[in-house]
Amino acid sequence: MIKQILGRLPRKPSKSSENREFGGSSAPPNTSSSARSSDSLSSRLVNSDNMSSAGHNSTSNLGYSNANKLPQAVNQKLNGDSATVPYDLLPSFRDVPSSEKQNLFIRKLNLCCVVFDFTDPTKNLKEKDIKRQMLLELVDYVTSANAKFTETVMQEVVKMISANLFRSLTPQPRENKGLEAFDLEEEEPLMDPAWPHLQIVYEFLLRFVASPETDTKLAKRFIDHSFVLKLLDLFDSEDPREREYLKTILHRTYGKFMVHRPFIRKAINNIFFRFIFETEKHNGIAELLEVLGSIINGFALPLKEEHKLFLVRALIPLHKPKCLPMYHQQLSYCITQFVEKDCKLADTVIRGLLKYWPITNSSKEVMFLSELEEILEATQPAEFERCMVPLFRQIARCLSSSHFQVAERALYLWNNDHIENLIRQNRKVILPIIFPALEKNGRNHWNQVVQNLTLTVRKIFSDVDQS
Repeated sequence: MIKQILGRLPRKPSKSSENREFGGSSAPPNTSSSARSSDSLSSRLVNSDNMSSAGHNSTSNLGYSNANKLPQAVNQKLNGDSATVPYDLLPSFRDVPSSEKQNLFIRKLNLCCVVFDFTDPTKNLKEKDIKRQMLLELVDYVTSANAKFTETVMQEVVKMISANLFRSLTPQPRENKGLEAFDLEEEEPLMDPAWPHLQIVYEFLLRFVASPETDTKLAKRFIDHSFVLKLLDLFDSEDPREREYLKTILHRTYGKFMVHRPFIRKAINNIFFRFIFETEKHNGIAELLEVLGSIINGFALPLKEEHKLFLVRALIPLHKPKCLPMYHQQLSYCITQFVEKDCKLADTVIRGLLKYWPITNSSKEVMFLSELEEILEATQPAEFERCMVPLFRQIARCLSSSHFQVAERALYLWNNDHIENLIRQNRKVILPIIFPALEKNGRNHWNQVVQNLTLTVRKIFSDVDQS
């Protein structure tokens, strides 16, 4: 049965079609490619399919009654090792007439509301296999639906999704080591043992949101602000597979439910505030920024004051936390998008970077210099002139840094033609600021590469203006 269901699902698309999921605009990708991560369900699930479907292949002789008779306490009874609670597979959709399929869909949704304990791998094996099989059938049903989902169906869909996904994310212990002792880039990510079911529920939610049969006006009553907030809370999951699904689902939700867009932006804003000024601990900042990169890309011009405030109050202060390397690439993309949208923001952004410039962290300083190059590339002469004095005072400090990577990265700014032209046009102001650092490097910097680059930069100045 599982093989039949998996066989009917589309194959995983080529890598090139997946690369730019979050790079284009605030609108969702076309529903005709309801396929992004959704279409890859088959290949993603086959690898993790440890099910033993023996004994569950014949379903035509099973009735619907078990789904209706499940009491509210069934979760507790099943997870309490009670063998008296019935949990049987319902018939396949192809074994019932079309008029019965919606009722069967609702019954399967109700039965899938039962949540099992995955911390004990020996517990409820048969029931877990049955539920997983039914979840796959539900995904297939939503994907192939050719009629609008009714209000009753939507209510049951959201009920099943909520029962399975919305849970408290208690941090898992990491071998008695304190949190500060861990480099999250080096450590193996912690995987949720319930993923065999969670993954299919996420796939179901993704396909439900992307489906052309999901009417937005009706669905917004169930996928409401409360639902969105709970979805955003899950971004703190330690399982990167879960955060990847959430990223795609949030992007699709933002694109489809226009009425929720201001609320989603405000809720993300609040997550960032809490992270920057209170906890400095959150697992999903990179994924949230990746979604925001797409949203910012779709902002209309002129930019609203609300968006500019978001840049100043949330995005720029995100340079402050110690764990910046975990999300710097996505943050840099978001900020550069703002400058490309409105070049007048360059002065604000550069002064913001200078405010949070690291003093003792060399690797972080190299990241700041890389981001600065991207921003300067989108900066026009008028904005450059406003901030060039404090900017090149900081660059002069970097040029004379004893850490060779910092000095080297600062000198590489002259490799960028646009930045070099900006410097040439303002050399009478900039050269006196950086000349002492260039002299010091040329004479006695311990790193030969830095010395050679310094001589190249000095030659650029002397070629333009010998005096």
